[in-house]
Amino acid sequence: MSADPDVTNPDHPDTLAGALATPVAAPEPAEEKPGRLEITGEWRRVSPRAITIDLIGEGVAVVIVAVLAVVLWSFIEQPWPLIVGGAIVLVTLITAAFVPRRIRSIGYLLREDDLLFRRGIMWQRFVAVPYGRMQLVDINRGPLARAFGLAELKFVTASPAAGVTIPGLPLEEAEGLRDHLVSVAESRRTGL
Repeated sequence: MSADPDVTNPDHPDTLAGALATPVAAPEPAEEKPGRLEITGEWRRVSPRAITIDLIGEGVAVVIVAVLAVVLWSFIEQPWPLIVGGAIVLVTLITAAFVPRRIRSIGYLLREDDLLFRRGIMWQRFVAVPYGRMQLVDINRGPLARAFGLAELKFVTASPAAGVTIPGLPLEEAEGLRDHLVSVAESRRTGL
């Protein structure tokens, strides 16, 4: 008999098969740092149809500026209306290229004590609106938003800087969120 361990025996601790078969203890969870809470839940995004609404708005702006530039140029017969109009159209088209990414960056998260709202690509904004501080939850719908079945939800608090507007929500989601926030805000204000 050989003194070497049997390399094919999975029960022998000196073998590779034995080392792989033995369970490894899970690492202990890291301690939470004071003042830092882990966000639980799922970020909800606005509807992709909001991209179409914003692009239509940008297209209308381009057409209006181009028509005004051409009409003004035809009356005064100088090139500056075309130059200014062309610059405005160019800037509008460049910003329109970022509309899909900007809309996809908008989201909200319902937490235990507040609603967390985010938006922005380069300049990001995160706002936590405590439920007990909400004074008004309003739904707005323009004609284009109505045509696409979308709405805009606006939260008004005592602080004007904390006002939040979530555009591009499906109407059913906006109404459900409004009803939920109003009921939670009332219960938080009364201390229930």
